[in-house]
Amino acid sequence: MREFVDMLDARGELRRVRAPVSAELEISEITDRVSKGPAAGNRALLFENVPGHRIPVASNLFGSAARMALALGAESLDEVGERLGALLSPELPRGVRAVMDRLRGGLEAARAFPHRVDSGKAPSQEEVVTGEAVRLSDLPILRCWPLDGGRYITLPLVITRDPASGVRNVGMYRLQEFDDRTLGMHWQIHKGGAEQSERYQPGERIPVAVAIGGDPAATYAASAPLPPGIDEFLFAGWLMKRRMRLVRAVTVDLDVPADADIVLEGYVDPAERRVEGPFGDHTGYYSLEDDYPVLHLTAMTMRRDPIYPATLVGRPPMEDYWLGHATERIFLPLLRLVQPEIVDYHMPAEGVFHNCVIVSMRKRYPGHVAKVCFAVWSTMQLANSKIVIAVDADIDPHDLREVAFRAFSNVDPRRDTIIVDGPLDVLDHGGPSFARGSKMGIDATRKGALDGYQRPWPPDITMDPRIVELVERRWAEYGLDRL
Repeated sequence: MREFVDMLDARGELRRVRAPVSAELEISEITDRVSKGPAAGNRALLFENVPGHRIPVASNLFGSAARMALALGAESLDEVGERLGALLSPELPRGVRAVMDRLRGGLEAARAFPHRVDSGKAPSQEEVVTGEAVRLSDLPILRCWPLDGGRYITLPLVITRDPASGVRNVGMYRLQEFDDRTLGMHWQIHKGGAEQSERYQPGERIPVAVAIGGDPAATYAASAPLPPGIDEFLFAGWLMKRRMRLVRAVTVDLDVPADADIVLEGYVDPAERRVEGPFGDHTGYYSLEDDYPVLHLTAMTMRRDPIYPATLVGRPPMEDYWLGHATERIFLPLLRLVQPEIVDYHMPAEGVFHNCVIVSMRKRYPGHVAKVCFAVWSTMQLANSKIVIAVDADIDPHDLREVAFRAFSNVDPRRDTIIVDGPLDVLDHGGPSFARGSKMGIDATRKGALDGYQRPWPPDITMDPRIVELVERRWAEYGLDRL
């Protein structure tokens, strides 16, 4: 994390705030203004003077496409997606160079397996406190919004293990501080941590570790909707093109990142629940109080000079949009692998990830749009999408004005909408019941005989390209160059 902060600083992507700034709402208001402000001023922030705490707070680290790519060791997010696409491509390589590229990609994946270092050699365990000496109040945990139920850890890597298979899960679930040694564990019903917790027996303690900071790629991997059974730390190593270093935790039987800034260790009792919330969420609304498991801490370890990274979520656009945008770009090749008619897709900030997915596609047969909508509703976390809008292959799904123009003009509501029931995101307050409601598919493509459309479809209005070239060449002659 410190290397990443220094890199951002060297590239002019970081602003250091040396004035005293409180973790109680003040850091949040500053971060909100910077993340929503003009692109020229959108920078990562390092608050070096947080009253009552020796640890600096970093925010908005991933708050742009450029910083997100840097966190993953790439020049662009599409570059990472292309690497993944090449690794997963089912086509046989043609030519020596293609064969070597495929072998190189396979070797990268093989070398990405995490490895364990000896206890005592991990920076994340340079300082160790256990038992009643653990004090969450030592950490500059933010209170983000006025109606929040308390202070929240917002950028954690929550590490658990399946009791039967031993498979590790690393998820990003917010944690509400109840007191110095207990936290509310907000793992939602659709998430891997909650699924693993259901496999523990009543009265059996679930070992949990929470890593904060460390390798930025690992932080992203915890938020990524990986297929079941794919190790997030393996994925992080593949992103970084080097293996993640892990170390055995001090008080629980789990491996934790050796290079994390801070690690919390403890357990969850499956039978214990407590009111968690409210919390100002990425939907732009407060998620309300509800019962969630409780994490009891048994140890806190950290570096001698840690940085506490925090993210602020709320009405978009904010930093979490760029984490989601990275997923959109990186996993496009995986989506195309199983749905090759998809050209591109976009989850606009206004849709807060799960409310809207726009898909551009090559339509070939009757009912093809419906097939793509149902494919989206059957794919990993996209299954929670509430509205899917399909446009033609030549329409840019990232151009919201163009998408709106096509949707408003091409759609006959009775013919071109699909409404079905299904799962919704837990945080979707619009549905009639918890995590369940209706979904809508909207066919905004051009219509023809395949769709049962009986009339000629009108052509788009475009100028003759020869006239466009002529006018561009003569523009200065018209005396309009200052317009």
